[in-house]
Amino acid sequence: MPCRILLSVLGLCFATRGFAESPPAKPVDFAREVRPILSDKCFFCHGPDEGHREADLRLDLREGLFRNADEVTIVAPGKPEASEFWRRISADSEDERMPPAESGKSLSDSQRALIRRWIEQGAQWQEHWSFKPLTRPAVPDVKAGHKAVTDSDRFWLARLAQEGFDPSPPADPRTLIRRYSFDLIGLPPKPEDVEAFVAAYEKDPDSACAAAVDRLLDSPHYGERMAIYWLDLVRYADTVGYHGDQEHAISPYRDYVIQSFNDNVPFDRFTAEQLAGDLLDSTNVDYKIASGYNRLLQTSHEGGVQQKEYLAKYSADRVRNFGSVWLGLTFGCAECHDHKYDPIPQRDFYRLAAFFADVDDYRSFKGVDITPTKRDPELEVLSILDRQRIMALELELDLLLSGPETTASSERVTALRQQIESLSAQKRRTMVTESVEPRPIRVLSRGDWMDESGEIVDPGVPAVFRAIQTEGRPTRL
Repeated sequence: MPCRILLSVLGLCFATRGFAESPPAKPVDFAREVRPILSDKCFFCHGPDEGHREADLRLDLREGLFRNADEVTIVAPGKPEASEFWRRISADSEDERMPPAESGKSLSDSQRALIRRWIEQGAQWQEHWSFKPLTRPAVPDVKAGHKAVTDSDRFWLARLAQEGFDPSPPADPRTLIRRYSFDLIGLPPKPEDVEAFVAAYEKDPDSACAAAVDRLLDSPHYGERMAIYWLDLVRYADTVGYHGDQEHAISPYRDYVIQSFNDNVPFDRFTAEQLAGDLLDSTNVDYKIASGYNRLLQTSHEGGVQQKEYLAKYSADRVRNFGSVWLGLTFGCAECHDHKYDPIPQRDFYRLAAFFADVDDYRSFKGVDITPTKRDPELEVLSILDRQRIMALELELDLLLSGPETTASSERVTALRQQIESLSAQKRRTMVTESVEPRPIRVLSRGDWMDESGEIVDPGVPAVFRAIQTEGRPTRL
């Protein structure tokens, strides 16, 4: 018995010693752990939307979360018991506990524990990572024995080591060439390409990989593969979307996107050409084709369309798509009210819409209810490939005409002219953007197109971003 007691006491001592020396709790990351809870559970009543805000309290802002008014501190760093926020979310009484049970947003025990730990650790505030300026992080060290070819590899390897994993072994050359091919052009490699790559890989793996990637990037199929993602983002379609869902003419825009990826067009230029190609250079056919982006939206051509209603629909569609594609934000929430979670007031939604107020949508209403429909403004254009072929043929023709005339050259001149004429007849219609006098854009209460009580706004970027400096009315360009 005494021996058992002694062992029990020793076990208790060791357990106590182990508990006392346990490592400190991991710091709570406000941006990744606490803010999502506040956003999901609290912002509906205590967030950006003024119309739904209760008790004049904002928990989405630093000054609101740490407010000290009327001898009440919302969050007292390091002091959960002195924090009104903690008192309310941990209250025993349902009348005092927040969020209210009837809201369906009650906190779990683990969420409350996380928030308490955050307060105990000093309640460090962090701005949302997506609105902070980009900074170059320190490159982590790599575990001995692991090979890092690029800095990106170092981050992956460091995270694997942190989680206790080792990287997978290098893929064999046949697997590698299949991965390269499917990833870059969306097609399997030809058998002869596989054998050539395997042979080159056995001699010099790095050179073989670099050469294979360069060859695939030079393939016209590369642009086709990459364009899939962009065309999905900008909701490319060959039909109008509403009601009769008639076909419309926009395929040259698709070819423009493919060629842009194949030409490795810089993203800022790619952006400007699509948003404002009509404002860049009215004589450049490719810019006009690119401006067809502004016409890629659902439109209606039924006889009873209320123009004012559909102008509001078109404006909202453009803002939603621009916001998600170029800004990575869900702007659609702000069409009817201030955004519930992101710092986007309703006014900013309509200020963005005002940038597109000069897009000529009135002529589109005249599109006839047939298929394929005609949606002016449109342009008849040759494909990029046909234009390139014609240029090559015209160059050959000029060389022949500048040289001595022979029977063979005369026959070739005739053939070239016929080919040029045939190719020139292969024009296709495509919708383009034409700028007109901007129509007034007003803030629509609850998104109601019939409500004309809202403020008329000028174009402007969201207030969360740096204001643009320009003379006169800002344009899409």
